[in-house]
Amino acid sequence: MLNLILIDAGPLIALFDRSDHYHTRIKAFLKQGKYKLITTTAVMTEVLHMIDFNVNVQIDFLEWVAHEGVLLQEISQKDIFRIIELSKKYSDRPMDFADATLVIAAEKTGVRKIISIDADFDIYRLPNKVRIENVFS
Repeated sequence: MLNLILIDAGPLIALFDRSDHYHTRIKAFLKQGKYKLITTTAVMTEVLHMIDFNVNVQIDFLEWVAHEGVLLQEISQKDIFRIIELSKKYSDRPMDFADATLVIAAEKTGVRKIISIDADFDIYRLPNKVRIENVFS
């Protein structure tokens, strides 16, 4: 059985950008097939912005998402209040919108692991100071 795991923009960018420093490492990590990936449309937007150097790469990414290479966790309008709360709490970082949506995705799904190349998720906490474990750091 596959474990559900959140994935941040950095590893997704690296997966679709062969020139990225983390490309080989993330590709090998995901090839192990241990995880079913979850992300948000905010993260997708960030990825598409960063791989805008080639429309074919963007299309490859979108097709991969369409074929459930990654599952999308919905962020609703009522979640905006939580995003504001998180943004205020982590204003010294600052927490970006995509990261806030991943924290909300963790809260909604109960998933407590993430694949990220950023240290930010070592700082962010869920209610009751629960940590989201970065398995890729």
